[in-house]
Amino acid sequence: MRIGYFYSLVFALLTSASITANAAPTGKPEASKAPVAMEASAGVESGKVNLNKADAPTLQRELSGVGEAKAKAIVAYREANGPFASTEELLEVKGFGKALLDKNREKLQVN
Repeated sequence: MRIGYFYSLVFALLTSASITANAAPTGKPEASKAPVAMEASAGVESGKVNLNKADAPTLQRELSGVGEAKAKAIVAYREANGPFASTEELLEVKGFGKALLDKNREKLQVN
């Protein structure tokens, strides 16, 4: 009979630990946010993405509706044709249309 109580206590302990672990917040602690903020890409300045400096992962992360393929296409276009003269030149990139440009216009800059 003692073994039955022991197993019941162990089960209750493990169940409460499991519930506590699932109920705990999943956000990162404040201390780990500081280094992330210091990781600024060369292509992002003052909240805007510089089309002539940003790499594909930065473009993918910062622009709405831009996935890996479009980000790589932007970088490939820049490497093949030289730096962008204006944000309107993005319309020449395959898969980048007017609606996507309008959606991201405030996030883009060319320097």
